[in-house]
Amino acid sequence: MQTNEQLKDLVKQKYSEIALQDKTDNTASCCGSSCCSIETANIMTDDYSNLEGYNPDADLGLGCGLPTQFAKIKKGDVVIDLGSGAGNDAFVARAETGDTGKVIGIDFTPAMIEKARTNAEKLGYHNVEFRQGDIENMPVSANVADVIVSNCVLNLVPNKDGVVKDIYRVLKPGAHFSISDIVLEGKLPASIQQAAEMYAGCVSGAIQKQVYLELIETNGFTNVTIQKEKAIHIPDDILSGYLSKEEIVQFRNGSTGIYSITVYAEKPNEKTACCAPGCCN
Repeated sequence: MQTNEQLKDLVKQKYSEIALQDKTDNTASCCGSSCCSIETANIMTDDYSNLEGYNPDADLGLGCGLPTQFAKIKKGDVVIDLGSGAGNDAFVARAETGDTGKVIGIDFTPAMIEKARTNAEKLGYHNVEFRQGDIENMPVSANVADVIVSNCVLNLVPNKDGVVKDIYRVLKPGAHFSISDIVLEGKLPASIQQAAEMYAGCVSGAIQKQVYLELIETNGFTNVTIQKEKAIHIPDDILSGYLSKEEIVQFRNGSTGIYSITVYAEKPNEKTACCAPGCCN
């Protein structure tokens, strides 16, 4: 596998291409990677179309859950969307927070930022803004967000611990996040684990489910809860790019599972927090 910087460059290049792609191409692939499948059903995405605030132009089919559906957003909240893409989750969050709230989308791909800003302008949303930056070092002050959402993004970041730490920094005391992501149970075959395209496709960058949850807890979050979980099936015609027929059979019959989970957690209130993240006994 490549270095962290090389992986980030890979993701930036891939998602710059996706910003210019048709949604049909994205949803026929694994989380927007180029390993397109003849099985045209969406591999990871959930259906947003019935949610208030949904805008088809902003939906590139790149998610693996519906975090805004579980995020407990209230009128007037400040919501931050990590890896905001073309603005899909940000616009759904805006329907929840209303005119009195504010939504900030953060993405490190310039083409996505441009697309999201164009969509916001078309919709006339003046309380939704998009900022370019890394989600492990957000261009946002500390203690400003009531809610943070993200959809299938942390698995694309090599420094996941850095992202969780910055989520803690940016949330207000007592605030919370709801994040959808890809996690593993068991070990991926080495050829998939080392494939750059499968990293960009949200698979090989995923970590073990238990490690993911422990990472959240060790950074000081409380009430860590899985709000939704579903198994992800990678079609054989995608796997065949990395595995032989015999290896695909072994993979299917093995104990490895790929899952989309939506995780909720809270930043403790200052009155109940024992100390800074990571130092509590």
